[in-house]
Parts: sequence; C-alpha cells; structure tokens
Amino acid sequence: LGRLVKDLKIKSLEEIYLFSLPIKEFEIIDFFLGTQLKDEVLKIMPVQKQTRAGQRTRFKAFVAIGDFNGHIGLGVKCSKEVATAIRGAIVLAKLSIIPVRRGYWGNKIGKPHTVPCKLTGHCGSVLLRLIPAPRGTGVVSAPVPKKLLQMAGIDDCYTTSRGCTATLGNFAKATFDAISKTYSYLTPDLWKETQFTKAPY
Repeated sequence: LGRLVKDLKIKSLEEIYLFSLPIKEFEIIDFFLGTQLKDEVLKIMPVQKQTRAGQRTRFKAFVAIGDFNGHIGLGVKCSKEVATAIRGAIVLAKLSIIPVRRGYWGNKIGKPHTVPCKLTGHCGSVLLRLIPAPRGTGVVSAPVPKKLLQMAGIDDCYTTSRGCTATLGNFAKATFDAISKTYSYLTPDLWKETQFTKAPY
C-alpha cells in the first residue's frame, strides 16, 4: 500500500477506506493529511509493574490526532520515557485514523455539521452516546470527547455518558468507538445502485 501511495496511484485516503485496507505505515497518513493534522496529548499517566526489586514505572500516553475535517485517530502507547511514549502514541494515532461521516440536523443547508444519527460507543464500563444537535449548539460534552469531536470536525453534538468516565483511556476509546460507527451503517442516501442481473438458470 505504501508503494502505491508513493507512486501516486492512490489519490485520497477515501480510496483506502473504501476497500477497508489496513494502514500499516504512518507515512501514508502524513502523505495525505500531513499539513492539516493536529495532535493533542489527552493524558500521560504513570503505570507501574511490581518487580522483585520494587516498582518499575512506565508512562502511558493517550494522543488524539485529527484534521478538524472528517478524520480522527486515537493512539495509546506505553514507554519508559514520556517523550517516546508520546511519539509512539502519535504514530499509532495516525495508523488508527478513521473517516468521520457528518450529517445534518433537520434541514440540509450548508455543510454537514453534526453526527448523522445517534451513536453509542463502549469501552470498559464507559458508554458514550452521541446525539445530533442543531447548528450553532457547539459540542456539549465532557472535555475529553469534546476534544475528539472537535478534531473530527463535528461542530454540533449532544453527548451523554455512563459508567466510570474518570478512566480517561476508556472514555476516549468509547468516544472513538462511537465516532467510528458513523460509517458502519449506511443511510439510504448512500446506498449504491445494485445492478440486478438475471440469474443463470
């Protein structure tokens, strides 16, 4: 896939998503979205492993990455130093970038600005539900999903969440899960015309 991208055979990320190809190299993302991407470290938390000689502390970094226009990724990386954890998380976030489908609330005027339908995402005990909102509402949510939704380019959205949302990792993953569902089922306006062919017998 990387070779195809480098030889300019693939015009846009959408072609990759259309065939559900896994993106294994983060340079592909840099190639398509390089300049527009912004990354934000959501949280760095120390995690400890008990060894015979005491604890060993590593740092776990959560990084969200997005271009504020329909692409969002989330990366989690553990490492001994903070800097390497963040760097690794950014790479993983790039690999996990997904397209976000945006829709309207009510009438179809202007650009799509909210989520196309109600969506829920789970991770651990955290359940996050995204609900379409009228234009001008802004993102009504907790700080963590707010960052993710804004990076995805969703301007207006109501959210509700259940469970232990204090676990930032799961909260972020639940949000990411909900956002990723925007393309998992097709609304009628996206149905492709299927050509009916006569059965062979």
